[in-house]
Amino acid sequence: MSGPARREVVVTGIGLVSCAGEGIDAHLAALGTGRPARTDTATFAPYTVHPVAPLALDGQIPKKSDQRQMEPWQRLGVYAAGLALDSAGVKDDSTFKGALHLVVACGGGERDTAVDGAILTGLRDAPDPGAYLNERLLNDLRPTLFLAQLSNLLAGNIAIVHGVTGASRTFMGEEPCGVDALRIAAARIASGQVEAMLVGGSYSAERPDVMVVHELGGYLRRADHSPVFSRSGDGEGGFILGSAAAFLVLEAEEAAAARGATALARLSSVASDRPRRVPGSVGASLSALWRDAGVTRPDAVISGATGVATITAEEGAALSDLAPGAPVTALGDVSGHSLEVTGPFGTALATALVARGQAREVAVTVVGHRRGEGVIRVSAA
Repeated sequence: MSGPARREVVVTGIGLVSCAGEGIDAHLAALGTGRPARTDTATFAPYTVHPVAPLALDGQIPKKSDQRQMEPWQRLGVYAAGLALDSAGVKDDSTFKGALHLVVACGGGERDTAVDGAILTGLRDAPDPGAYLNERLLNDLRPTLFLAQLSNLLAGNIAIVHGVTGASRTFMGEEPCGVDALRIAAARIASGQVEAMLVGGSYSAERPDVMVVHELGGYLRRADHSPVFSRSGDGEGGFILGSAAAFLVLEAEEAAAARGATALARLSSVASDRPRRVPGSVGASLSALWRDAGVTRPDAVISGATGVATITAEEGAALSDLAPGAPVTALGDVSGHSLEVTGPFGTALATALVARGQAREVAVTVVGHRRGEGVIRVSAA
């Protein structure tokens, strides 16, 4: 007995925020510039960061009290989610939002670096370091610290601010979690489990704690911006972090048509894998996922390449074989590298290209800086 037919999944709304600004126009304009619009080389020197453009938060987060209780990464995500709901024409549709399911891809919250620094300084001269540490952890950490670090607070704030009250899920795990968030959301719609999903993520790069974490792994570039795919040859491979957020409203095609919504593009397929990293594995994984996703001759490729030398060189070589002649744009040359947001951001940007008639089919690739690969196919609806 055959199972139910797979439903087509379409994108009806997108919200984008980065150093390029906000919305479709700003980000399509950034595609042609060859470098991110905003670069900060001083705050975290010798590391560069691409800070988010100034936002009028009141436009998507009306209450000042809501703005104050969120950390920057949460404000970015809630803002982009509001843009996506606006784009889909459902911002004021409480019935639609009440049934709208949510999938968020993001990392943890932000450290209180002033408290961390004070504890580490005092620990040096403490006669009993263990007792000192316990006392400081009990007395110096604000009561909301651990609550503020929960990644699913972004989903909670989207529910509070925008009234999205369907079931929610939060995915963590660097770049691959953004791909899996899209894959799970699309699969649930395609199988008939739900009619619509809001999916995306946010990342704040302007944080000393994340700089420390990635520098300890040797992943950061110690220089100003240069094109991502050229970094493997200039001796300064690595990524430049960028603050960004991206959300998409996904719907079953017939459900979108029934409510009179415009399908911006079709999310045709999402394929992901996490093989063990050995020389050549990135190219082999991308080739297999390319076939699984059904990509043939894309008009354009949007790559989440990190700039980390070896894997970026492998990805570049693979794309030359898989998509000969197709222009390849690295997200790092548009918005910087934003880890969990990479998959949703690339998909939203691909949707914008299709919606504006600049492409009929776009392939999005995601290669995690430590593990995980993904290929997403976006096509005209």
